[in-house]
Amino acid sequence: MKYALVIFETDESRRRIQADRAAYRKEYEGWIGGLAAAGKLVGGDALETEHTAPATVRTAADGTTTVTDGPAHTGEETLGGWFVVDVADRAEALELARSLPTPETVEIRPLLESA
Repeated sequence: MKYALVIFETDESRRRIQADRAAYRKEYEGWIGGLAAAGKLVGGDALETEHTAPATVRTAADGTTTVTDGPAHTGEETLGGWFVVDVADRAEALELARSLPTPETVEIRPLLESA
């Protein structure tokens, strides 16, 4: 089964990145390398979260749209990226998410399989 591990940055993870980017990146990339070495990593991407603010487009039922600067959902946690993993089941996806050594929040979502 394929799952998306959706990564949300936290105030703590942002503080660690700012304090020592190289050490943080090494820890994070070690985790990603472990997923790849185990044959679990399908893909993923990090989002630019430091230099460019997101924009949000909302479409109403009548088809009108509004555009605002900033994330769709505000708060302490911000979307940082995602990984797609191929695992046996939800329990294994949870285990991989728990093994992330950095202080992000990970949301686990099963991917919709094509019929």
